[in-house]
Amino acid sequence: MGDITIIQALLVFVVAFIMGIDQFSFLESLYQPIVTCPIIGAILGNLELGIVVGGAYQLVQIGSMPIGGAQPPNAIMGGIMATVFAVSLNMEASADGVGAALGLAVPFAVFGQYVVTLTFTLFSGMMTKADKYAEEANVKGIRNINLLEMGFLGVLFGVIAVAGLYGGTALGDSLREFSKSFSWVMAGLDAAGGAMKFVGFAILMKVMMSGEMWGFLLAGFAMSLLCSANSTTSGATLILCAFVGAAIAIYDFTTQTKIRQNAGSGFAGGDEDGI
Repeated sequence: MGDITIIQALLVFVVAFIMGIDQFSFLESLYQPIVTCPIIGAILGNLELGIVVGGAYQLVQIGSMPIGGAQPPNAIMGGIMATVFAVSLNMEASADGVGAALGLAVPFAVFGQYVVTLTFTLFSGMMTKADKYAEEANVKGIRNINLLEMGFLGVLFGVIAVAGLYGGTALGDSLREFSKSFSWVMAGLDAAGGAMKFVGFAILMKVMMSGEMWGFLLAGFAMSLLCSANSTTSGATLILCAFVGAAIAIYDFTTQTKIRQNAGSGFAGGDEDGI
């Protein structure tokens, strides 16, 4: 890859901006590496390598999901920078080349994690204002808070992505040194993220612990234990549980839909019969 043009830098900024918002506010699927990396690869002139990097990094991220406020190393920054490194260093679309690119991108993925945690921390103070707007039925105020947070996060992601695009490996080393020199900052963000995951689990459990959900929770727990204990199914425990969960959800949705559609139909029929 030759010198980075202004157009390429702007396109990378736009992609990072959109993906940074998408991870929480849009489709919540565009930001996945399998989508982001090919786009970045195409912008930098190597779509094929972008696809290979995206597929490899998607596998890394499969088991890494944000739970509540707890944030894993960021998939967006990691994917973007892995693609940048792979293309800029003319790496081959092989396991060794892609693996090296993923390794170089780790500092950026971690830094993206800190950026998200920092944004959540800064804007947590705005939630009181949002509650007040909700009490006042001030839709515009709530909308503006959301737009401000999304814009702030998107700009941060865009700036880091463009800086990484120009800085490359040197910036990755600088980020590592920053983490060492200002370890107290990173430790604070780590502590905040560590505390937030318990809040996230508490919110999830509050929903799941309603009376009608206990059966599903216990059934899922039992099924996961049985599948993982069997050598023939242990490797597919998650997908098997997901299929069963999807089947239950589809059945419940269709049943509830029929109940709503048929609500009051008996009464209407009675009128027609003169009863």
